[in-house]
Amino acid sequence: MSAIKPATIEDVALIAGVSIATVSRALNEPGKVADSTRRKVIEAVAQTGYTTNAMARNLRMRKSNMILILAPDVGDPNFSNILIGLETEASKRGYGVLIGNTQNDPSRETDYLRFLSSNQADGIILLTGHLPFGLTQAGPDVRLPPMVAVNEPVPNAAVPFVGVDNIEGARTATDHLISQGHTRIAFIGQSTRSAVSSYREEGYRRAMTGAGLTIDPRFVLEADGTTESGRGAAERMFVRDQLPTAFFCVNDATALGVIIALTARGYALPQDFSVMGFDDISYASFVTPSLTTMKQPRLQIGEASMELLLAMLEGADVQKREILLRAELILRNSVALRRPG
Repeated sequence: MSAIKPATIEDVALIAGVSIATVSRALNEPGKVADSTRRKVIEAVAQTGYTTNAMARNLRMRKSNMILILAPDVGDPNFSNILIGLETEASKRGYGVLIGNTQNDPSRETDYLRFLSSNQADGIILLTGHLPFGLTQAGPDVRLPPMVAVNEPVPNAAVPFVGVDNIEGARTATDHLISQGHTRIAFIGQSTRSAVSSYREEGYRRAMTGAGLTIDPRFVLEADGTTESGRGAAERMFVRDQLPTAFFCVNDATALGVIIALTARGYALPQDFSVMGFDDISYASFVTPSLTTMKQPRLQIGEASMELLLAMLEGADVQKREILLRAELILRNSVALRRPG
């Protein structure tokens, strides 16, 4: 079987439809090239593997000591302490960080890839749950740049992952509701688009079946992780013939939506319904009632993620491709013993 021929700058120029000189300028002096042209070049670099083959040698010789962090929304309360952990560990090792706020925009993701192709960054931390746009067009034989997925794993890609053990955490959360006498427990947050949501639903199901409880399919409702989706799911529940006594929500934002919906209907919480969240975001202790939830060790997740990426950059033989940290049960006021009847 013949070896795969490394991609060349000529290959990039051919795919991008530009000259070799333009490719060179786009990679080394991006400010001197039109945005549309630069995007074509970066996409061609990703498709050919030029970034991760020919240019990887340059990265080893001309280290930038910078790490690119791609996040879909830096305002997400789940990310702040993870980012602090990432930056803290990078700084201890003599690295800086570049933060790309992608807003899940393919053109932004393509733009941020130029930091790797122009030797301004050595590796990527992904908080997006998917490969950057452009790299998704790369063939199966193209090696990915050094990267680690954080918080949300990248499906169908050989990208190491660091995050919380979502299945075990969700199981612990549901077990707590069961320990309070609840047998009719709703899961709010079913999703086919989020691996984290699927893992948390799996943990809920394992706890229910492990306790010998039947899962009513009408009690498993879709939600996209937002407060509005939680409110809407709770409202849909009231067209059912039977109501749950407790709600396990895929995250704290969803739980807040459920609390808003139940309170608007005049229910007292947790006397009438118990509500459980996941994540322990900043406002979880300030809502009424304060939210019982599962706390993610975000600082440690950030530190472990950066430590893993830097080990990869330094050529260490990284055996552990998945690092799962344990979530902690935080007891507050939104869960109570089930009333008889």
